[in-house]
Amino acid sequence: MLFSSIPFLYWFLPAVIGAYFLVPRVLKNTVLLVFSLIFYGWGEPKLLGLMVFTIALFYGCGLAIGYCSSKVWKKFWLTVSVVISVALLGLFKYADFFVSSFNSVTGLSIPLLKLALPVGISFYTFQCLSYTIDVYRGNVPSQKNPISFGAYVALFPQLIAGPIVRYVDVARELNSRTHSWDDVALGLRRFLVGLAKKVIIADNFALLMKLFRQSGEPSVLFVWMYAIAFTMNIYFDFSGYSDMAIGLGRVFGFRFIENFNYPYMSKSVTEFWRRWHMSLGSWFRDYIYIPMGGNRVPKWRWVLNILTVWMLTGMWHGAAWNFVVWGLMFAVLLLLEKWVPALQKLPNILRRVYVLLAVVISFVLFNAESFAQAGSDLSGMFGFAGLPLVTAETLYYLKSYAVLFVVGFIGATPLVRDTAKRLYRHKIVAILEPAVLILLLLVCTGYLVDGSFSPFLYFRF
Repeated sequence: MLFSSIPFLYWFLPAVIGAYFLVPRVLKNTVLLVFSLIFYGWGEPKLLGLMVFTIALFYGCGLAIGYCSSKVWKKFWLTVSVVISVALLGLFKYADFFVSSFNSVTGLSIPLLKLALPVGISFYTFQCLSYTIDVYRGNVPSQKNPISFGAYVALFPQLIAGPIVRYVDVARELNSRTHSWDDVALGLRRFLVGLAKKVIIADNFALLMKLFRQSGEPSVLFVWMYAIAFTMNIYFDFSGYSDMAIGLGRVFGFRFIENFNYPYMSKSVTEFWRRWHMSLGSWFRDYIYIPMGGNRVPKWRWVLNILTVWMLTGMWHGAAWNFVVWGLMFAVLLLLEKWVPALQKLPNILRRVYVLLAVVISFVLFNAESFAQAGSDLSGMFGFAGLPLVTAETLYYLKSYAVLFVVGFIGATPLVRDTAKRLYRHKIVAILEPAVLILLLLVCTGYLVDGSFSPFLYFRF
């Protein structure tokens, strides 16, 4: 089920909110668990078995780690949770990737498994791993209540595409959280803003990308329009989902961490990754990079740590070599920023241009279906594909989408947020806000009724 769908907006969400606030406090986690399982199994009921198994696995391992007094046994149960969950992730997400890579190298024809990828498996696997690791480290006690733990794992607001919520950050709220109408209002506002970012902005950029792929008159300018459109599309799509997830969490009394902080305003690649998908970056830092020694090791080992973490980051996003190269590209850029101090001494405008150029190029590689397509797009961008600079078709689409590009550029900066904060000082804005939000919902509904199916990009991961 999609957040940006009529069944979710007008059936599922009213039903879960109504049931949640009607039942006594002791049953609220039960309501969340039941509705979250319905949400997850809506499109593919067979996936429910995997979700229930994941909940049981980590609940049991967490209890075992908490009850064991011997460190050897604690490590044993931690290892069980890590090995089984990583094996499942590898089976569903990476098995065919490795088999096809092996076949291409050896010339063999080992058949592919062709297993359907469970939606959100990368997100909830990392979320569960953070639980058993933190219990093992003594950062948080194990959860004794299976309903509460199941609600944590399957919680529908962030189940499919994050942010990756660590158990340690919501343990208190799972057991005892407060609710208020202010939180509900703030949460629904955040949800509707995210919905608009997805439906009105991201999906229209996706349409331009589709038109580019179907075009019979490509040009250098059109390739750049495509590359920038995807850069805008992935930001508004993913940050829109995060806004919706954070907003829904707030409605139910949870305060999830932020996942984006205007990354396109960054003045270095290092800063970009502190602002983009922050829950994933901090997860790799705390559970992979630092345990490997971080930067407190010999230089060669530090370089290896960086390359390893970013290779894994690339692979986390997808089972294809372009994702691996994409991750390693950022590893090289991060190392260059450490080794070439002159980059940090450039004027701020040049630093921002350098980051944006690197990000746009990286996303062309990220979104390519093959290295050949990536090479064709990149060569076209820089005039090496023999394309004309501009065509009549390109100018037509540039004029048609000019307003959308302006909206995207402005929306990717703090300007809208800062303007909204200033406006909220005026009482009339607070009075008009409900009407504006209802209008926004109606506009999004119109797009959804009239548009085609458009899942969130990160459903693929």
